[in-house]
Amino acid sequence: MKKELPKIKGKKVLIAGGLGFIGSNLAHECLRLGANVTIYDCLDPNSGGNLFNIDAIKNSVELVFGDILNFDLVSHHIMDKDILFNCAASTSHPFSMKEPWIDLDVNCKGVINLLEAARRFNKGIKFVHIGTSTQLGRLHFRPANETHPEFPTDIYSANKSVSEKYVLIYGNAYGMPVTVLRFSNVYGPRASIHSSDFTFNNYFVGLALQGKDITIFGKGSQKRNIVYVDDCVSALILASQSEKVNGEILFAVGDVHYSVAEIANQIVKHIGKGMVKFVNWPDERKAIEIGDAIISNAKIKDMLDWKPEGDFSDGLIKTREYFEKYLGHYVK
Repeated sequence: MKKELPKIKGKKVLIAGGLGFIGSNLAHECLRLGANVTIYDCLDPNSGGNLFNIDAIKNSVELVFGDILNFDLVSHHIMDKDILFNCAASTSHPFSMKEPWIDLDVNCKGVINLLEAARRFNKGIKFVHIGTSTQLGRLHFRPANETHPEFPTDIYSANKSVSEKYVLIYGNAYGMPVTVLRFSNVYGPRASIHSSDFTFNNYFVGLALQGKDITIFGKGSQKRNIVYVDDCVSALILASQSEKVNGEILFAVGDVHYSVAEIANQIVKHIGKGMVKFVNWPDERKAIEIGDAIISNAKIKDMLDWKPEGDFSDGLIKTREYFEKYLGHYVK
């Protein structure tokens, strides 16, 4: 049975990056639970936002077109809120290697802006920040947990690691209620499926929906953890209502690990008509590849009584059903 989420009726919620994949799904669920939702997003093309993601709820949310680099605007919208979910980020690993300054601005300076605005104008706001499993880099032990050392292999992952530390520093130094949730290869409706820059699994979904072949680098034997977006949303909401996880980092990841080739084959089976093909690694991608990413979710299960509900096959079917209706809004 799916875990009942805490009621947040009447809570004033600010979702930075709320037009993106996770942020927009979170907005839908927060509304369902009775919250007053403000979405703050600048539709940065390197972040995967899509205005259609909130088409069904556009009249029920406040939408602010703003950049988290705009401190004054961020501050204005943080002042009266109860919860801030920071889903805003420049999310492309390859882009971060090409344009490190842009990634630095968004993923570090932007987070400082949110934290400093909260410190100055609303220190009691619950600040829930999204991190990523790729912060760890190549694993030193398996399964990795929240104590694993971090040696990221690309600029995006390095900046996400640093920004997470900013969140924890502010929480500790100023007594602010902050929590970090790290996700890994999230999939589902409203994902950015048009480019390989926005997680390989969602790009594979986009290819399969168009009947195109999926290309795998090398043998695709490296293991990955995947998690359905609804499970991420439930973890975010649970964390926002728990004082027990203030100052904590939690991996909200799936129970099962699949090889990249297995993920591709399941996507073709449930979504598409293409084939899976294997090619040699491009040098620039091989240099930042981390190998197996086997991660434990024991801590979040213990602290929040959370567990992933989504079965991979069922999740892919739900994903297909959504995108078959609205594919033109996601793939041009």
